[in-house]
Amino acid sequence: MSTKKRRIEQENRRFKSEWTETYAFVENEEGLPMCLICHERLSNNKKSNIERHFLNKHNIFDKAYPVGDERKEAVEELQCKINIIKCLENKSKKASRDTTVASFVATQELVKRGKPFTDGEYLKDCFIKMSEYLFCDFENRSQIITKIKDMPLSAKVVRDRTIRMAEDITIQQVIDLNSAPLFSIACDQLCDVDDNAQIVLICRYITPQGPREELLDILPLTGQICGEYIESAIITCFESRGIDINKIISIVTDGSPNMKDTQTGFVSLFKRHIFHDVFSFHCIIHQEILCAQTFPMEITVVMDLVVEIVNKIMAKQLHHQQFSELLNEINCEYSDLLLHNRIRWIYSSAVLKQFATCLGEIKLFLSQKDPQYAQLEDTLWLQKFYFMVDMTSHLNTLNKKLQEKGNTVVLLLEEVISFDRKLYLFQTDLEKGKLLHFPMLKEYQQEQADNNSINLIFFKEIVVNMRSEFNGRFEEFRKNKLTISFLLRPLEINPDELFFSPFVGIDEAAFQLELEDLRYKDLWNSKFKYLIADLEELERQKSTLALQQNWSEIEELKTQDQIVFETWNCLPDTYIQLKSYAFGLLSIFGSTYYCEKFFSNMNCIKKELQ
Repeated sequence: MSTKKRRIEQENRRFKSEWTETYAFVENEEGLPMCLICHERLSNNKKSNIERHFLNKHNIFDKAYPVGDERKEAVEELQCKINIIKCLENKSKKASRDTTVASFVATQELVKRGKPFTDGEYLKDCFIKMSEYLFCDFENRSQIITKIKDMPLSAKVVRDRTIRMAEDITIQQVIDLNSAPLFSIACDQLCDVDDNAQIVLICRYITPQGPREELLDILPLTGQICGEYIESAIITCFESRGIDINKIISIVTDGSPNMKDTQTGFVSLFKRHIFHDVFSFHCIIHQEILCAQTFPMEITVVMDLVVEIVNKIMAKQLHHQQFSELLNEINCEYSDLLLHNRIRWIYSSAVLKQFATCLGEIKLFLSQKDPQYAQLEDTLWLQKFYFMVDMTSHLNTLNKKLQEKGNTVVLLLEEVISFDRKLYLFQTDLEKGKLLHFPMLKEYQQEQADNNSINLIFFKEIVVNMRSEFNGRFEEFRKNKLTISFLLRPLEINPDELFFSPFVGIDEAAFQLELEDLRYKDLWNSKFKYLIADLEELERQKSTLALQQNWSEIEELKTQDQIVFETWNCLPDTYIQLKSYAFGLLSIFGSTYYCEKFFSNMNCIKKELQ
């Protein structure tokens, strides 16, 4: 019976060192023989093949250098030449790799700052010209400049690099999302500068390094802008990437009818594709803005007039220049006005405060140019104006806190509830007439001969109406407050009162056992006492740095969600059910702020390119 012939790769032949001197062959990086004379590589380590190659192709070399010292010296010389060539090739590859990496770094910086691809060549030219002076004392100055010149940064290269990085990020993102036990999404429907309706989709999930909040996609909407089309676009996005939507724990939207309608809204339609309950929230910042819009018509006309005056001064270049010169002459706190359009109330605070500070100068300027604004001398109008300055300042303070990077949903809710209590303080303050929380209105009252001329009852009703609106909103957050509070105070929570159905893979029985065990292990439960203290210290540091206007140092501080993550992550995996539940809560969005922020940045880029 004949035996089956072995394949060459199964013979496990090895290169023998004596073949180098005898046949002028060496072993390459792949373990195969390579001829030192012609650099040809053979496919196996058979002696017969090597010998045949040497005798047939290099017969002259064999006769010129007989076996012995002559052959040995000739082979060593060939090896030196090969090593030199390899060294030069490695240097060339390294230089090419270095310039390529530098090109990717420059492209990343251009993209992060929203610059056009054509700025790559501009950046390179600047670098070359600066290098002539920066490295003038360097011995290898010419080599440095040559390397910079070799760095590819044409518009096409920057575009290709951007696409490659985007594709790589997408691949990594899909891997991370599929590895995460749970994740949340935030989606907002917005229109770009060309009025094209688009959906911004952002996902939030927990990795071993901490929370991640990343853009998943911008989805164009064709046809009607309704829940069905939004649902179809988002489902297609997840399916095309191979992402399991059953890992979604929560959805936050802007609360518009096409998103939240109980029958035809996106959320209702999307939930049909998920085989478990899902938290759904109306953006907490959007709800706060709706609460702020409860000002009556008598107040809105005040803001309208301020906008009209500011835009009138800023519209004409001559008027704008003359007004700025007037402010500089009298050493005003401000050297210019903020241009303002009809945007959200909460963003009006800075404009109103600046207008109030420069009111005397504005009156003087307008009296010379256009003396038609009699309201600026009207007592009732000024009362409402100063009330608005104070009230929008309080709302703006709340809004800035809600927009801070790394906010957890539980801390966002606490900020809103806290402001609700502050509104009660404002109401009481107006009833008593002390105006402790309305400094601008109080200052105006003190300037009047009759201190009782301020209509405090009218202003109190405004605050009462706003407080009523705050109490009527944030329903989804209030309903789940106990559940989301588990993130910070797990030891104080009764597990029977927690909501478990959205948490895929959580064993409620094991969860309860782990929680009881955690309560009586001082080694681990002390972490949550320090957690509250750490969050308090973070807020103190932010306040101190904000007073010093050290904004860059604030950016370097740890975020709230990072501190919470580190506390939970330090628990051993014996508490895996508790950790998974907490990480699910930590992934929940409180607002669609980052959707709007991203879209705003994209629109700015589009405007620059038009």
